[in-house]
Amino acid sequence: MDPVRIAELLAPFLGEKSLSAHQLDQVSAYLDRLLRWNARMNLTSVRNADQIITRHFGESFFAATQILRSEDPAGKSAIDIGSGAGFPGLPIKIFAPSLRMRLIESQHRKAIFLREVARDLKLLDCEAVVQRAEVLAQAEPGYADLVTLRAVEHFSDVLPTAAQLTSNKGKLGLLIGREQAHTAATTLPNLEWQPEIQVPLSVSRVILIGRHRESTQ
Repeated sequence: MDPVRIAELLAPFLGEKSLSAHQLDQVSAYLDRLLRWNARMNLTSVRNADQIITRHFGESFFAATQILRSEDPAGKSAIDIGSGAGFPGLPIKIFAPSLRMRLIESQHRKAIFLREVARDLKLLDCEAVVQRAEVLAQAEPGYADLVTLRAVEHFSDVLPTAAQLTSNKGKLGLLIGREQAHTAATTLPNLEWQPEIQVPLSVSRVILIGRHRESTQ
């Protein structure tokens, strides 16, 4: 897809921010590979290229603007749980190249796809790991300054693991349906939750950001 068209589709999600020509080229290359792989395996049920940009890339970039805001991501670590086709982890990495990104994906073929995209886009400090998030949380609790979670199965079961992986001063960023926000708040009552942030062009999708309470004192 032409980078100019990509920029037009992403504009509602970036607000005052914008992507460089290099970042737009990365999105274009990522989209091309996703469409090719999606013809062979089900990475996403969305087949239309424009809709992939708005529904997947747009939401992911919007999450990046809200979670990172004016923070300097240099040297910070991030984990994306259940990355699947790479959302939101890879777009967040494109948005903030200095962020150290670890993509957790339990399915081997999907992890191969993620590695190929990271290699093609020349994303440094970006790795795809075939691992269960629960195992990583036991081995490296509090590992990440940012943990993201989007559209995973057994959502309420994964939430404690996501919180366990989040450092004391880190953020847990959820890309969810509005009906799941109550589940998050009741499952993780020890986190301080910011008000829901509605995703542009959506009536039901929100960004929910939480921190460990001691980090807000």
